[in-house]
Amino acid sequence: MAIATTSARDTNLEAQQRLGELLTARDIDSLDEIFATDVVDHDPAPGQPDGVAGIKEFWTTFLSAFPDATMTPQVVSADDEHVTVVLDVEGTHTGEFQGIAPSGKRIKVRGIQVGRFADGKLVERWGATDEAGILTQIGAA
Repeated sequence: MAIATTSARDTNLEAQQRLGELLTARDIDSLDEIFATDVVDHDPAPGQPDGVAGIKEFWTTFLSAFPDATMTPQVVSADDEHVTVVLDVEGTHTGEFQGIAPSGKRIKVRGIQVGRFADGKLVERWGATDEAGILTQIGAA
């Protein structure tokens, strides 16, 4: 009798999907489920602390500025170590963002994230979102 096994790729994709679920639910406290405590963020926001604490701070700040934000994956690619996601980010600027008072304006920008996983946890991330596009759309640039 064959025993079903889950590949590292499948485990990583499941973790990436769970990350999306946590962000959709605004369950920032549970991001420890996905990110290693000492995750290395190669593209942190200005002043962002290291590790999962910094990831949580980023999302708390971003979702305060854009509380209705949605992140819609457009392309997902994975191997046994990495998951890459190209996504559309949309939301309404109703909270302070990078010192900019709420404008009430809607944004829609593209982002990309590459995550390296080990034992089902995100241990390194690289990413970029069209920050210039955000600033332009909220009237700050």
